[in-house]
Amino acid sequence: MRPLKIMGAWEIAPRQHTDARGLFLEWYRSDRLAEEVGRPLRLAQANMSVSGQGVVRGIHVAHVPPGQAKYVTCVRGAVFDVTVDLRVGSPTYGRWDGVRLDDVGRKAVYLSEGLGHGFCALTDNATVCYLTSETYDPAVEQCVHALDSELAVDWPVDAPTLSPRDEAAPSLAEARESGLLSDYAACRALDTALGTAWRAAQ
Repeated sequence: MRPLKIMGAWEIAPRQHTDARGLFLEWYRSDRLAEEVGRPLRLAQANMSVSGQGVVRGIHVAHVPPGQAKYVTCVRGAVFDVTVDLRVGSPTYGRWDGVRLDDVGRKAVYLSEGLGHGFCALTDNATVCYLTSETYDPAVEQCVHALDSELAVDWPVDAPTLSPRDEAAPSLAEARESGLLSDYAACRALDTALGTAWRAAQ
């Protein structure tokens, strides 16, 4: 596991075991993730999306509380996966980091509550699977425009395809002014509380 530039996000590179039959890997290990992160990922929902080349999904985030931690991988094709710090007051607020996820390296990304997530499909039929700590709740789901000039994400596509919802998303500044983003202190408090509960249960 390698920490990304955004505190609360990690890249996971699995060991792949190959032989004449094919390959085997552990794409998710709750114990090792908890050791690195300081608490486990509560599994509440598993999602899958299939995207055509050039599609950009995001930037999506669930307001804290309750927030929504994610564990993301690409099982077919390739995507450029992006984590954005949308926690108001964070030392890295407004910054982003990107990781290539594909069906060759089979890496994954973990991002904690309050962090925004999006990706760009680099191939047709790019299939992304992700585990989440909370079920989807439209009442707390927010989005920030993926092409916002303040974020300046370096998407590897000339003419990205966005959904109508993502196309209408507010800029980072608009989302903050409207109170749509989570407070960094609230995110840290949640992280501490979950970590304390996990250690007490050990």
